[in-house]
Amino acid sequence: MEKDSKKSLVVVTGASEGIGAAIAFELARRGCDLLINARNEERLEKRAAELRSFGVNVRTEAGDIGSPETADRIFDAIEEEGLLGRELKLVNNAGIAHIGLLQDMSISEWDRLMAVNLSALFYTSRRAIPLMLRDKCGHIVNISSAWGEVGASMETAYSASKGGVDAFTRALGKELAPSGIAVNALSLGVMDTRMNDCFSEEEKEELCGGIPAGRFGRPEEAARLCADLLECDTYLTGQVIRLDGGWI
Repeated sequence: MEKDSKKSLVVVTGASEGIGAAIAFELARRGCDLLINARNEERLEKRAAELRSFGVNVRTEAGDIGSPETADRIFDAIEEEGLLGRELKLVNNAGIAHIGLLQDMSISEWDRLMAVNLSALFYTSRRAIPLMLRDKCGHIVNISSAWGEVGASMETAYSASKGGVDAFTRALGKELAPSGIAVNALSLGVMDTRMNDCFSEEEKEELCGGIPAGRFGRPEEAARLCADLLECDTYLTGQVIRLDGGWI
């Protein structure tokens, strides 16, 4: 990756498909260099090749972002390979779901979900913040869910993790505001992604019936709003911004 002070360098986790891929494409269209992460290396490399068609530099770092070692590899690469010199931005997008009764959930399933959905924000942010402080600028956007605000039956663990994302965002936003670093969350309603393939067509119709906009959200809509948040003035910080078609 060649150094270009005119561009931002954006780290996007969970970027091989769905909302994360849409965010990466929107950022590439806007001229941002990228460091993208996902567990599946083959799928990640394919996505990177597509993103490079926009004329931006793309580096990949495959691995489980629910592990602190993956976050360390990402930011070690940024420091060691001379990728700094631009505004560093971070999108914590990676997430997994679990549907079922809480009493049927195993401890390992709980730990796994919390590691990816919540602990990963700590792993990445603790490494990104010193680099942002060095340059006296930066943006962090955490991808959350409306379930984190209102809760969902049969998705207690997922709801709890996203409620944690919201609290993490508000608190870290206050912590970093004096340093000119913005931290916001994008709280999504029901989105048209593979994560919702677990629902039958009847269940999807029922969900749509409760959304005033009458449809699921599109990944591209979330991507555009996320990219806007990464470009906004840092006076907008500590906010959880809902994109849900008027659902809540």
